[in-house]
Amino acid sequence: MNVAIIGCGLIGQKRAKTLAGCRLVACVDHIQEKAEVLAKQFPGCVALTDWHDVMRRSDVDIIIVATLHATLAEIGLAAVQAGKHVLLEKPAGKRASELDALMIALEKSDVLARVGFNHRYHRAFRKARELIDEGALGEIMFIRARYGHGGRIGYDKEWRAQPALSGGGELIDQGVHLIDLARSFLGDFSDVQGHAQTYFWDMPVDDNGFLLLKTSKNQVAFLHASCTEWKNLFSFEIYGQKGKIDVNGLGGSYGVERITFYKMSPAMGPPETLIWEYPMADDSWEVEFAEFIEDIKHKRQPAASVRDAHAALKIVEEIYRKSHYDCCS
Repeated sequence: MNVAIIGCGLIGQKRAKTLAGCRLVACVDHIQEKAEVLAKQFPGCVALTDWHDVMRRSDVDIIIVATLHATLAEIGLAAVQAGKHVLLEKPAGKRASELDALMIALEKSDVLARVGFNHRYHRAFRKARELIDEGALGEIMFIRARYGHGGRIGYDKEWRAQPALSGGGELIDQGVHLIDLARSFLGDFSDVQGHAQTYFWDMPVDDNGFLLLKTSKNQVAFLHASCTEWKNLFSFEIYGQKGKIDVNGLGGSYGVERITFYKMSPAMGPPETLIWEYPMADDSWEVEFAEFIEDIKHKRQPAASVRDAHAALKIVEEIYRKSHYDCCS
């Protein structure tokens, strides 16, 4: 299948290299040089500056939208209306209401849309899902997770610090990954509590988000996303009645990706400990896209859907409301 990428920044470049055998035919960016640099790496690929041009191309089957948050939903809707399958980067929009028209359009269309929650496809989370599906953890009781980095000089002047472009700060950036992962294991959350705050960075959006989410079965997810972590950190712990799963690290500056399974013994006491480490390169982007190709081939709804993004954004908005942040203006 033929693919077009709209947005040729870091994420667009990652996507271009992990297309699972598909052919990249068009790169689009409002900065012409960015589009040209990426397009030159793929024979026959053209560089464009107007994303509307891609919608009219008959040789494009799939559109990957990797733009700033402010334009994700608009371009995603246009792709569906043009009859293109679409992979929309997270968080899929600045606010949940931006996705309403997209969900309606999808219901009336034969095309599919997937949201790029690639963390679901890290090797450690694929192993965690396997263990849970086997019943190794028993009934899940609660989740505790942290995700954070320390920013960089000038971080508070970048687009992520501009509400009109980002829709919020750390909570809508890295926090949505934690929310999506927690929902993928526990399901919908009926009670949303938490707080977003700017502690360090001189910007009108949050640099820390704290969440306490509860399902109708009283399962809890306690989540913290931070850009005052200073040393990059990823930790995701899943507690079940038969044991615990600890996913730590994402590779690179976050440390070696590792999953530890603490298996309770009938006699209690120290658990049996099993560890899997993944020091190789992250393949989540390619595995995620390959699954999307299978979704299209078998006409099945993607696991990470626009409705999942809508649910995650509703949680983000509720925390911002409780914290008196107007991050979507």
